Amino acid sequence: MSKDYFIIPIFVPHLGCPHDCVFCNQRRITGLSTNVSKELVQKTILEYIATFPKGNIKVEVAFYGGSFTGIKKEIQEELLSVPFKFKEEGRIDGIRLSTRPDYIDEEILGLLKKYKVDTIELGVQSMDDEVLYKSGRGHNSQQVYLASKLIKEYEFNLGLQMMIGLVGDNRDKSIYTAKEFIKLEPYCVRIYPTLVIKDTYLEKLYKNRFYRPLSLEEAVHITTDILILFEYYNIDVIRVGLQPTDNIRLGGDVLAGPFHPSFRQLVESNINKIILDKFISLSNIQLTDKTMIIETKGKNISNIVGQKSSNTKYLIDRYGLKNIKIYPKNIPEHFIDISIDDISYRIDRRKAIEDYLKSKAII
Repeated sequence: MSKDYFIIPIFVPHLGCPHDCVFCNQRRITGLSTNVSKELVQKTILEYIATFPKGNIKVEVAFYGGSFTGIKKEIQEELLSVPFKFKEEGRIDGIRLSTRPDYIDEEILGLLKKYKVDTIELGVQSMDDEVLYKSGRGHNSQQVYLASKLIKEYEFNLGLQMMIGLVGDNRDKSIYTAKEFIKLEPYCVRIYPTLVIKDTYLEKLYKNRFYRPLSLEEAVHITTDILILFEYYNIDVIRVGLQPTDNIRLGGDVLAGPFHPSFRQLVESNINKIILDKFISLSNIQLTDKTMIIETKGKNISNIVGQKSSNTKYLIDRYGLKNIKIYPKNIPEHFIDISIDDISYRIDRRKAIEDYLKSKAII
């Protein structure tokens, strides 16, 4: 039986990071303005643990926000000593942190090993050196390869974070970044569309018309290709899009860019729309005034329907269908069964995404 998974987030906004990337204002993004302390870490962990259900669960403490390994060594040890103690006592199962590629070396990794850190996520953002330079990242792609190699040699889980729509970025460069990530064989990946946040240099570029953010539609289409590519290579994408907060929303601290509170669902729905549309168009099935029955694993239904039924409306309008009915069925996740007039068809998602990637010359 699988365990329910819970994360205890500890935010260290801008702590340890000497760079002001053009897109970044960690205090705005996290909603925090003070540095974290050992006492706050202890208090946060205890508060979260008290809310978790008893039983078969997995709990991980995650340090988010700043560049953790850029913090002074004694502060790193002080902060890590708290989740280390909880892990030793069996009250949590894992420790995760985020940092920069240029803040990884053997000494740092030895320290993290001492405190039983499990996963190290690198804020890479792009593997294109021009994009990194224009974004003010302060590191290059070569440092990403070196840091990733070291992290895996020390037997940590490697996480990689990328952004689309950065200054100087385009679809081809984002696809290139995803392909380079795949070569590094990460444990997990995060994908974030670039947003224009208040009090950042990107805000100045945007207001002076030196930067145009991606539209929501553009961001969905680019992320669709990237997410399909990662799925094809069995890379676990643990987040797509920033988590909505009181600050991170249009009308809040997000001035422009492809923000949507359910960005991943938009992308997942678009993938299912592509798969269904391609299958139907190639099958030459007569659909006018027919009712189509779609059956799939229950967890897939919302993404097949699409947000506000966008996918079913699209297919009905395009193919002149009378209706589409969707039901849960106990079949493997990668199958979608379709029935029309008592004739049944089966879509293999794995084959469909391979065909799609080949048709777009991505693989």
